[in-house]
Parts: sequence; structure tokens; C-alpha cells
Amino acid sequence: MTPGLLILAQESTVVPSEFGRMVVNGLSLGAIYAVLALGFVIIFKATQVLNFAHGALSAMGAFLIASFATIINIPGRWMEGAPEWLQWGLSVVFALVMAALIGMALERMFLRPMVGEALFAVAIVTLGIDIIVRTITNDFIGLTSRPMGDPFGLKTVGLGCVNGGFIAEADFVELCSVRIPWTTVFQMILTVLLVAGVAMFFRSRTGIAMRATAWDQEVARAQGISVGRIFATAWAIGAMMAAIGGLFISMFPRRPGGVDTFTAFFAFRAFPAIILGGLDSVVGSIVGGFAIGFAESAASTYLTFEWLGTGFGGVVPYIVMLLVLLIRPYGLFGTEEIRRV
Repeated sequence: MTPGLLILAQESTVVPSEFGRMVVNGLSLGAIYAVLALGFVIIFKATQVLNFAHGALSAMGAFLIASFATIINIPGRWMEGAPEWLQWGLSVVFALVMAALIGMALERMFLRPMVGEALFAVAIVTLGIDIIVRTITNDFIGLTSRPMGDPFGLKTVGLGCVNGGFIAEADFVELCSVRIPWTTVFQMILTVLLVAGVAMFFRSRTGIAMRATAWDQEVARAQGISVGRIFATAWAIGAMMAAIGGLFISMFPRRPGGVDTFTAFFAFRAFPAIILGGLDSVVGSIVGGFAIGFAESAASTYLTFEWLGTGFGGVVPYIVMLLVLLIRPYGLFGTEEIRRV
């Protein structure tokens, strides 16, 4: 090897960096928080209800996915010979439909009768729903984790940059030698598709009706909009988003073992993202989700001083939330209410 080629080879050698790992972890956390926040915001935007049962819905949805994919194996039992990813993908779709139906049923049984009541009372009802759904789900889960049966496993991928190009091999590509779990790639792709889908939905007839209902329920009802149907649709979408968030939580590298009895509590970590972006802002839920995800990942990576103790990264999102509440009580993108006295 000539000296010039030797120098080029040495310059193109990349060492794994803490920054790269922080970015990957931030993307994964951001996708989880953004999807959970998106479902919460859609329910609040349409119904003005603070859904404290969102964590329970995420655990229930994750368990439904695990059940369809691994326990009852539907529709895989009728698709022998089909690719694994196709069987698992259809199981996820079946589970999401079931989660949406359960969300609609919960809204019809417990929340529809509360229309017109004080919002505080309705919020207490959602706390009751949380306890009921979480208890039933945990009974089904049992003492051990339920694997999600996803085809990604512990496989990793990377986007490598050596001499400005990409290195492709049979199972992976390397980006600055930082390994990215396939599950994180899946999360990012699905999050982008969900955001695009929500944007298209709000341009549809039903989406416009939901926006009108969010603006003024009485005026929307006077224009012939079925407010009850809008409420049911919002809870169906919110339950599906919660289920997808539960799926993200229950996959490698968060919980390689699958969904467990602590999945519902993990979902509550998305509340700082909801507050940061604004309770009624779809855009804010995405921005807040990734902002909080990167803040938590950066704190966990760099703020490792002994005097801070362990787990300080999990506290940082709530510190950010409190600071935002002091400066902008309605969040970065939330609608500020003006009260005349």
C-alpha cells in the first residue's frame, strides 16, 4: 500500500461516538413519545377530554399485538408459507382494529354519558378507565413478559459514512460505526407514515368535521355534524396510536422481552412531550415528542456526574416541561385561551 492510500485509509476509519449513540437513542425515544402524544392530542382536540387512560390503552394495544402475533397466531395460522414479516404485519393490523373498536366502546359506555359535565369529572372517569383496563390487561399478561413476535429481533443496521459513501453488506450498513436497531428504523418509518396519514385525515371530510367539532361543538352540531360519531372516531384513532406506542415500547432496545405489567407506566413519560407541544396541537405533539426524546437521551449520555445520581436522564423531560409551563403555559404550539372578565 502506498503512503497516500495508507493515510486515506487511516482518515476514513470511524470510531463509534457517544454522540451517534445519543442521536439513535433520541430518535427511538422521540418516535415513541411523538406517537403517544399524537393519540392523546387527537382525543383532547376533538373532545376536550384529558385521557389519563392513555397508558393503559398502550399496554392493552401492545398485548393485543402480542396475542394476535404469537398466542392465537391470527391470521398467521391460515398463511403457512407466507413471509414472516407479512404474517406479523397483518397480525398488527388485526390488533389495531381491535384496539380501535375497544376505544370506541369505552367512549360510548363511559364518556358519551358525561357530555356536558364538568371536565374535571370527565378526567376522573378516564382515571377509572385506566385502572380497569390496566388491571384486566395485567391479569392477561401475567408475571412474565409477552413477546411481540416481530421479525426484527436484535438485528441492527447503520448508515455508514466512509469517504462520503455508503457501505452495503448482506445484513447491514454502517454509519460512522454506530449500530442502529432495525426496530428503530421501523419506528421512524412508521412514525413518518402516521404523521402523513394524520395530515391527510384532517384534510378529509371527517377530519374537517373533527376540526369543526374541536372549534365549537354547538356550532358543529348546528351544521349537521354528528358530534358523537366524531368523538368515537377520535377515541378509535387515539387507541390505535396508543397501541402503536405500546408496540414501540415493547420492542428492542426498550423491552426486548415484550409487553409487561410496566408498559402502561412507561407511556406516562410522554406527558412532558404533550405539555411541551401543546394539548391541542398535532404539530406540537410531534415536535414535543422528539424534543423530549433527544433531551432525555442527551441527559442520559452526558449528564453522568456522580452528584446527580443515576437515572437523571428520566428527570430532565419533567424539568423541561416545568420550565415551558412557566414561560408558555399553553405549550409551544398550543392555543392560548383569552378569558374576558
